[in-house]
Amino acid sequence: MGLTVSATTLAVALMAPFIGVVADVLGRKRIITTALFALGLPTALIAAADTLQQIVVLRFIQGLLLPPVFAVAVAYIGDEWPRDRIAGVTALYTTGSIVGGFLGRFIAGWVADYSGWREAFLVLAALNLVGALIVVALLPRERNFVRAGGLIESTRLMSRHFRDPRLVATFAVGFGTLSCFVTLFTFINFYLAAPPFGLSAAGLGSLFVVYLFGAFVTPLIGRLVGRFGRRRLVMVAIAAWAAGLLFTLIPNLSAIFVGLVIAACSGFICQAVSTGYIAFAATSARSSAVGLYVTAYYLGGSAGAVVGGVAWHWFGWSGCVVQVWIVLAIMGMIVLHFWRELPPAMGAARAMR
Repeated sequence: MGLTVSATTLAVALMAPFIGVVADVLGRKRIITTALFALGLPTALIAAADTLQQIVVLRFIQGLLLPPVFAVAVAYIGDEWPRDRIAGVTALYTTGSIVGGFLGRFIAGWVADYSGWREAFLVLAALNLVGALIVVALLPRERNFVRAGGLIESTRLMSRHFRDPRLVATFAVGFGTLSCFVTLFTFINFYLAAPPFGLSAAGLGSLFVVYLFGAFVTPLIGRLVGRFGRRRLVMVAIAAWAAGLLFTLIPNLSAIFVGLVIAACSGFICQAVSTGYIAFAATSARSSAVGLYVTAYYLGGSAGAVVGGVAWHWFGWSGCVVQVWIVLAIMGMIVLHFWRELPPAMGAARAMR
């Protein structure tokens, strides 16, 4: 079952840097809208799958179509908004991702419980089509996009990002963030579906209401970055995340819910701050910079699914928690060492005005 998660995240990791290079040549909106429409097809085909292997392949195809949406969208934000507003606008974009993440799980869980898992994927495919139509109608064409000289030149510019240790460190933070997220929010389902909890599919889907707490936090990130700085804010989020996991070890649904709320909010803060920094710091070949970050981010997700599966198999939920603690500790050391020389957040306090 872990392959149904890691197949998607691995495909995202493989595609992200290439689509970044292409987007730096072809532009933004055209790629975003094409991918959104195409994404509905494998989502609908999963409903007709006969084997787990077919589902894994279709999930891989879904993953190939995701970077043209969100990696290019973050680059679009970096192009179209002033630098002192990037942190705030990226946080708003993250808020939309959080709400979408919740609705996908919530709607699929309830539809699967009452109609079946195949019908759930058909509903998700229909929602994908509606979203694509909305983006076509409302997203303005890029105005400030600067086209790279060609694929070779765009690739050369992408390679420069590896020379900036702060960007490489941010890639590592992204890797750790999704690794922890996937481990927690994949294997908590196995934990809560088993005795003594025995939650149904609808109950497990409803559990992801914890994502909505993150939707209240992320719009504030622009102001928080301006007040506390990226480094301090992320360190507080990592510490809170580690502390919140203690609640999930208490065999009580209310305590586990509180722990997951803390973990979700902390993870979304780490993600929004890291993504915003990539869009802020990469002054050229921005799509490829975001693409590299997305590659690291989703490689972390694949690692979280695989290693989390091993931890679950041998040690159960407590093993998953210990694994996440280790990754959080490494993330904290990276942030302390490499984010020290970050430039100040230029006007980030005004980002949400």
